[in-house]
Amino acid sequence: MNKKKQTRRDFIKKTTGAITGLTALPYFIPSSIIGRNNIVPPSDKIRIGCIGVGWQGTSNMRTFLKESDAVIVAVCDIDKNHLEEAKNTVNTYYGNKDCKTYHDYKELLGRKDIDAVSIGLPDHWHGIVSVAAAKAGKDIYGEKPL
Repeated sequence: MNKKKQTRRDFIKKTTGAITGLTALPYFIPSSIIGRNNIVPPSDKIRIGCIGVGWQGTSNMRTFLKESDAVIVAVCDIDKNHLEEAKNTVNTYYGNKDCKTYHDYKELLGRKDIDAVSIGLPDHWHGIVSVAAAKAGKDIYGEKPL
């Protein structure tokens, strides 16, 4: 066995090197990861699903896109044209193809990674979908019927 005895000088050199490395670490990690400079880290963003992306629902969705502490991850509508347009709007805004689409609101509500929903449906559907969203444990942005 060849054990080398560590001297006080070796210990100080290693400790100083480790402290220097830890001190320099924030300069190599982007501030968006740790939430500095008023940038919300990805883990703290509210993940939103938009149910009903026609006339008013699209307006609400566009407003949520501008929020720095939220990210739209899914859209839902029975109209395939509204659905495709909303998906393209979200993907273009974020510069990716991550937005998922659903024709059935129950599938969207079943996603555990969605924190909140924006409901932009005709008046007679507000209550039904809002109750289902509440039962699924989602926060809800909805507008009262006209």
